[in-house]
Amino acid sequence: MSGEHDAYKPAEVAALIETAGVAKAALPLHRMATLAMLAGAFIGFGSAFWCMAMAGADQGFGPQRVLGGVVFALGLILVVVGGAELFTGNALMVMAAVDRRITLMQLLRNWGIVYVGNLIGAVGLALAFGLSGLLDGPMGGVAAKAAAAKAALPPLEAFVRGALCNALVCLAVWLSFAARTATDKILGVLWPVAAFVTLGLEHSVANMFLFPAGLWAGSEAAASGVAANLLWVSLGNVVGGAGGVALAYRFAYGAMRA
Repeated sequence: MSGEHDAYKPAEVAALIETAGVAKAALPLHRMATLAMLAGAFIGFGSAFWCMAMAGADQGFGPQRVLGGVVFALGLILVVVGGAELFTGNALMVMAAVDRRITLMQLLRNWGIVYVGNLIGAVGLALAFGLSGLLDGPMGGVAAKAAAAKAALPPLEAFVRGALCNALVCLAVWLSFAARTATDKILGVLWPVAAFVTLGLEHSVANMFLFPAGLWAGSEAAASGVAANLLWVSLGNVVGGAGGVALAYRFAYGAMRA
């Protein structure tokens, strides 16, 4: 009986993630797009929670940064437990592509649709917060400061921070697949996400919320800086998640079948 409650072993997790990748690739357009928009909004809620938690705090102070990371984890918890399609987490679909259980076109179709859906959901939520008036106060000040700092990142730093970030995000998703209960999934997601926020790494979908929210609040972030950040961070997210986690585990455990 104890085996029914233990976490799945890493080789079993690899098989489960590969099978999930096949299912994700087969989603019809309307379902994939809807789940992608939900994921963008979910990560946006985590980002908004972070903004409010950081209002009036010293963002460079260690314990405050950890607190910010813990509250931001709400976003990925909603994605994993609630169910949604997140571009950064879907980097793990590379495992199914390497084993030719999905085609390259299916992989790119998913990433493209999900990326756009995440963008729509995140920007839509930022607009809602702007219309709510909440971005006119300290919460908006945090978003504006974050947007300006992110837009000013040099390309190499944005890329590397994106790669490191999504290694942790994909490890969080990996741990959630090892879990057998919702509580275990939440605990598995919490600490890798808290770590990437505390460390100041870059998540493309979170930035999809923070940029419009910050601009609404009066950020001086330049449009060129916003576009460059999203480009380099997104590429880094792919490399860190697909290469740093998905391919590493694929080669560690070989071809997998659930």
